[in-house]
Amino acid sequence: MGYTSATDISELLGEINRAQALSWHLTSNHYPPVPDFMVPVCEAAIDAWNDERDPDKLISLPEGVGYRGLTAAPAHAIIEAHHLEAWLEED
Repeated sequence: MGYTSATDISELLGEINRAQALSWHLTSNHYPPVPDFMVPVCEAAIDAWNDERDPDKLISLPEGVGYRGLTAAPAHAIIEAHHLEAWLEED
């Protein structure tokens, strides 16, 4: 499990969509499982990294979720906390 599983699931993006892949990763590769309501947050962090090249972009968090007392977190922190490296494009 872990990174290898995340890499394998990220490579299935022709057969399942990214949201489905992330949902599987968050619920299967984490203990306790990360709730599905974090999928859009993770997608926004991945997009900030890949498309905008802005790892410091602040991503709004769902109600009841905080980051160091804030209601938003930088993309890089979301990526690190949720082990999303398998979805990042290399330079």
